Amino acid sequence: MTTDSAETLQITRTCPYAPPEQHLRFLREESVAKVELPGGSSAWIATRYQDIRTVLSDPRFSADRRHPNAPRLNGETEAGQSPLPKMMLEMDPPEHGPARRAVVGEFTVRRMAALRPRIQQIVDEHLDAMLAGPRPVDLVQALALPVPSLVICELLGVPYDEHEFFQTHSAQLLDRTITAQERQHAALELAVYLDKLIRVKEENPTDDLLSRQVVKQRESGQVDHGALLSLAFLLLIAGHETTANMISLGTYMLLRHPDALAALREDPAKTPGAVEELLRHFTIAEFAIMRIAVEDVELGGTVIPAGEGVLTLANAGNRDPEVFADPDAFDIERDARSHLAFGYGPHQCLGQNLARVELEIVFNTLFRRVPGLRLAVPAEQLSFKDEATVYGMHELPVTW
Repeated sequence: MTTDSAETLQITRTCPYAPPEQHLRFLREESVAKVELPGGSSAWIATRYQDIRTVLSDPRFSADRRHPNAPRLNGETEAGQSPLPKMMLEMDPPEHGPARRAVVGEFTVRRMAALRPRIQQIVDEHLDAMLAGPRPVDLVQALALPVPSLVICELLGVPYDEHEFFQTHSAQLLDRTITAQERQHAALELAVYLDKLIRVKEENPTDDLLSRQVVKQRESGQVDHGALLSLAFLLLIAGHETTANMISLGTYMLLRHPDALAALREDPAKTPGAVEELLRHFTIAEFAIMRIAVEDVELGGTVIPAGEGVLTLANAGNRDPEVFADPDAFDIERDARSHLAFGYGPHQCLGQNLARVELEIVFNTLFRRVPGLRLAVPAEQLSFKDEATVYGMHELPVTW
């Protein structure tokens, strides 16, 4: 397919809990295709599950987001303009492996299990405040956003009393509708804030992830301030935005499916499986993962020329009927753990174990403590984040 005849990629969901129909059509008919992006540039898309896994694991695809042909949904050229040193998600071998190994031990299943009591305490404290306050309440502001924000702040050693600053700037960075200049300004302000924070930790390390990285680097010979800055930037944004959106979307979805909710209330052991199905069903970071072909690569019977960008549409891949039976159905009994919501391959989401623990604790606690929870407005009045790179809800008014 040539650029001249390419369709413009649809980036807005017409249904809150389904991929755009265009993406599903590509999945059925032309799984690898060249499309125009909204700003006029072009890129390849991969929609089938196996093709997406190939793109995300094959070293012939680069993760370098600063490449001039990296797909950009807003059509603006931002390559090379980041105020930060290269982040881990932009790295290729040989630099990616050591950068990931340096921090991956902070997110093991065992370490996340040790955080469970504190996460439970945070959830209970926010529910205490919610239940003692007026009704209705916006669940996004009362629970979905503050819980993962506080957890990641404590993990990184970021003062939570400054959460409004980094939440506002994170939202701007994920907003597709703002200009490149506005996005660069938000990134720079957040980078300056984190730069000062890391310098304090370099002078006086405490018991948190960033301080432990400082100590580890110092033991190896030299502190890489730039690497610490880019790591803090990545983890702070990714560590609260994605989980916050999944809490609100997951709550909404379970309220829409009372049979599934009843099953979770009866048997909380089903919640981990329900979390995986919610992650598969929403795939909120659909446009977040992109690659560049570093040589000609045949994918799904189509040759991707060297130097051209690829968007992996994981929302479509997670609806691939060859992998997930009856893929449009929401089924908490299915084994959905092989979904692509956390990516795949060497760049698979570093914080996925933390996200799973947070979601499991929130859903089990929320529906146990607030058994009468229900929407406070008609569903058609709910507002979704169609403008954001990471999908979610602006508000979720609830009562009980």
